[in-house]
Amino acid sequence: MNNRHQKILDQIFQNPVRSDIEWADIERLLLALGAELTEGSGSRVRIVLNGVRAVFHRPHPRKETDKGALQSIRRFLQEAGVR
Repeated sequence: MNNRHQKILDQIFQNPVRSDIEWADIERLLLALGAELTEGSGSRVRIVLNGVRAVFHRPHPRKETDKGALQSIRRFLQEAGVR
């Protein structure tokens, strides 16, 4: 994990919850952490990290992840043992 990945991880866990983190940056972070990403139907992305599974929707038409989805990403990362 490089400095950019660490910066994104820090932003994910900042309070108050941010709404300006691009989904592509989150996907790159997850891959750097060793997650497996597979495409689902539509905008769905299946993620497996440290044995924890989740399904998320890529945001559209905006690139940024909304606050609710970011809170779900936080919970997923915590359950997977990150942070």
